[in-house]
Amino acid sequence: MAQAPTVHATAVLVGARALLIRGPAGSGKSRLALKLIEAGQCGLLRFARLVADDRVRLEPCHGRLLARAPKELAGLIEVRGLGIRHMAHEAVAVVGGVVDLAADDAQRLPDSRIQTEVGGVSLPRLAVAANDDPGSVVLSWLTTALVPRFRSS
Repeated sequence: MAQAPTVHATAVLVGARALLIRGPAGSGKSRLALKLIEAGQCGLLRFARLVADDRVRLEPCHGRLLARAPKELAGLIEVRGLGIRHMAHEAVAVVGGVVDLAADDAQRLPDSRIQTEVGGVSLPRLAVAANDDPGSVVLSWLTTALVPRFRSS
């Protein structure tokens, strides 16, 4: 059986669902992942752990989208200025939302119901402009009622 192809992205498990972070090279995908993991460690998020950095294997399964790291990249993340580092990671996670960094269609006051389709699965999407601080925007998005699947309950 052939493995699912990989996409250029990063995935972080936030609570019970993974956040798929997409964007061009150098847009800050790994930096945002590290910020989310740090937010989990200091209690701003209930839980956050790396799933995959740089390349993510995505597989639709029974109406859900699964994310995992390619075997050769499992547990590795790029830390700008330090290089590749080992980190605790989740083997697989269900994707619950998508963040697009350096997005041309980012809006100052977007519709909170924006969705995108990945692998045939419809998911909430947040578009972040190139000049915005993705950490603050994404943390706010994850901790408000706009994305209830990521909130603690």
